[in-house]
Amino acid sequence: MKKFRCGDVVPGCTRAFHGTEADVLTQVAGHARADHGLPDVPAELVGRVLAAMVDA
Repeated sequence: MKKFRCGDVVPGCTRAFHGTEADVLTQVAGHARADHGLPDVPAELVGRVLAAMVDA
């Protein structure tokens, strides 16, 4: 299991996600679209999210 805090990549965001790596990436993509206005998640951002994920 993994966890990720959006604020580790987007300062000021308080959302956090837990699950398998794939689950977290899916949740983060939805959050990026709905709350940060990103219709597509750039590969660079995916890399930053993966780098900031830690074991739950």
